Amino acid sequence: MNRMLLAVVTSALFAATASADPLAAAPGSPPPSSTAPVALDADLLAIQRAWAHANYEIAAGAARESALEALVARAADFARRNPGRAEPLIWEGIVESSYAGARGGLGALGVAKQAFAHLQAALRIDPRALDGSAYTSLGTLYYKVPGFPLGFGDDDKARAYLEKALEINPAGIDPNFFYAEFLYEQGDYLHALERLERAAHAPDRPNREVADRGRRAEIDALAAKTRAKLRA
Repeated sequence: MNRMLLAVVTSALFAATASADPLAAAPGSPPPSSTAPVALDADLLAIQRAWAHANYEIAAGAARESALEALVARAADFARRNPGRAEPLIWEGIVESSYAGARGGLGALGVAKQAFAHLQAALRIDPRALDGSAYTSLGTLYYKVPGFPLGFGDDDKARAYLEKALEINPAGIDPNFFYAEFLYEQGDYLHALERLERAAHAPDRPNREVADRGRRAEIDALAAKTRAKLRA
């Protein structure tokens, strides 16, 4: 997910859509659903690969925005055809978040709100689905979206969700990278670099070559920026 470039909007209020905190819902959640991606592998993998192509192989601009907009519709259809499953909702939220980042402006706020709702819905079904990816994506939204009164951004919640993601998937490339990015934005460069080193050594994900290659390039770029900050 790229950093959202949300324009300043003087009259937009971005309210949270769920009444309960998903962090508090985890103790009563179902057991880890490690076999779920197998059950959904064909459609899920197609969405994941299409997202990676749009995000990493199409240059930023109108073409990427168009590709992600089309993928939003595909992801929504995937979720509709699999009611009661967390995995499609997670990827619906991820795709919507990426589209919001590509789109920018007032329209991005509405798309990010949809992503927020779908990711929270996934947490209510199974917080551990896809190795806790909903926590990673929600935590990232919390620190990328503007705070009140424009949005629901909240650094404290971002930290809590990202740390919860790391509890579930401590060696994962995404939770380590996004927590590192958050720490970098907080000015905690030393701990950000530690997380980036963990992300760099994360195992490759099966059938996710394009996504892993793109993420590793982002890791290298942020690590270089972080080392420069530490030398300054």
